[in-house]
Amino acid sequence: MGRSREDLQHFDEKRTGELSRRAFVAASAVGGYALAAGPVRAGTILTDTQGLSAGWSAIPTHGGDMPVYFARPQGVANPPVVLVAMEVFGLHEYIRDVVRRLAKLGAFAIAPDYYFRLGADLPKMTEIKSIMAIVNTKPDAELVADLDAAAAWAKAQGGDTGRLGIIGFCRGGRSVWIYCSESARPKAGVAFYGTLVDPPEQKAVWPKSPMDLAPELKAPVLGLYGGADQHISAKTVQEMKTRLEAAGKKAEFQIYPDAPHGFHADYRPSYRQADAEDAWRRMADWLRRYGVLG
Repeated sequence: MGRSREDLQHFDEKRTGELSRRAFVAASAVGGYALAAGPVRAGTILTDTQGLSAGWSAIPTHGGDMPVYFARPQGVANPPVVLVAMEVFGLHEYIRDVVRRLAKLGAFAIAPDYYFRLGADLPKMTEIKSIMAIVNTKPDAELVADLDAAAAWAKAQGGDTGRLGIIGFCRGGRSVWIYCSESARPKAGVAFYGTLVDPPEQKAVWPKSPMDLAPELKAPVLGLYGGADQHISAKTVQEMKTRLEAAGKKAEFQIYPDAPHGFHADYRPSYRQADAEDAWRRMADWLRRYGVLG
């Protein structure tokens, strides 16, 4: 599933030069699935790298080199770029597998570890409260800048950022709404059960929630939500839909009646195979509709 430290170093030296020690350690430490998410269910999806170039690299940003995991189809010039916004659990195996799945669809997919400055190995932490206390300090302005940096790096590597898309899960789904509202770069986004209303105490770090930003949405977004989500109510999703329609924004929502939060996360008990597969198909269709995927 993972590469050895030596393999990672050889890979990065050939492609992007030697990483800073801090970025390399952050990248190579991530192995397996997030501990705080609980026991890993049997039957997790494992996507191979046949026909792909995949691995770790790092991107210079304000505050240091940001580790990224990427995958792209081999022998394809100027593939479209799709950013993958991770869960609060960090850049663990599930997110890396999603990156490879997107590459199998023809994308140059990149998952940036934009929590790297916070000084915590998120996948290896065991308490969700401790994780939330850390990731909730990430300012949205910095998040947008990091996503922009990942897109710029992909362009420098031959990716076509004129066909830039973004998908994200849970907190990463919120990142999709934020990025598609604050940046003019993406052509389309897909938010898997992304939070729509932020806690009031987050106002200093996150000035506007996705709900607040509805009139400012710049790219069409597909929202994929569970009707049995214990964190995001169907009423909240409907309110977001109403605000977007009132503002004349392009967005669609699919609610899976019996699906809980995290229904796409195949490594967790919350996984619902039929809904997850349908959501993945809708995601790909959405990105094709708006010119991201071929």
